[in-house]
Amino acid sequence: MGNIAPVRLAATADLHMRPAVAGKFRPGFLRLDRHADLLLLGGDLTEGGTRANTELLCAELADLPVPVVAVLGNHDHDEHRGELITRRLTEAGVVVLDGNSTTVRIRGHRVGIAGVMGGSGGFPGHPGDPDSGSSEHRARMLRGPLDAQRLCRALEGLDCEIRIALTHFSPVVDTLVGEPTSIYPGLGCHAMGEAIDAGGATFALHGHAHAGSEYGQTAGGVPVRNVSYPVLRRTYAVYDLPADQA
Repeated sequence: MGNIAPVRLAATADLHMRPAVAGKFRPGFLRLDRHADLLLLGGDLTEGGTRANTELLCAELADLPVPVVAVLGNHDHDEHRGELITRRLTEAGVVVLDGNSTTVRIRGHRVGIAGVMGGSGGFPGHPGDPDSGSSEHRARMLRGPLDAQRLCRALEGLDCEIRIALTHFSPVVDTLVGEPTSIYPGLGCHAMGEAIDAGGATFALHGHAHAGSEYGQTAGGVPVRNVSYPVLRRTYAVYDLPADQA
């Protein structure tokens, strides 16, 4: 038999880097290789998407002992500097995904990650209409289904034992439990859950829902984890993914 030791995946989101938390996460990140093989970041990595907070983020993530893959969140785009944040993170060695995928080899196993920010769009049985409200509201609501299509294509393009879907917005209601139900439509989109199932993902991660729940799954049974830092209450969570699940 081959090596079937699990792949150890560390994940976190919603760090909202700013002077008040600078240096808070770095000690844990520097010890990552003791606990995990890979770190995934689920967006809202900066507070307000400013240049200064981007530099604080890059300092927090510099020279980590494991590969790092990320997506941006809505607050990373607050000052329309998403491209700058992506460029600076890339220079720091972080792979930033936006409708595409990457593959990491861990102890001979190919681990594929497909990522999008995602967006609103809502869930059946919960109020929220993407066709009403201001133009800005409609754009936010419609981004969820559009990014779901991009996520599905990125997942389908992976040929790996493990396929991970990485988003900022939630693909399921399960991990929103704890948030006011009235804001569920703004926290995620059921189309992304459908894309995770259709794209053949084996695991999914997201952030954004600060008062939500850690554990959930798609309609097709794919495990979903909300790794928002306020939910985890620790620098990152570690999940063991069976390397023989293909």
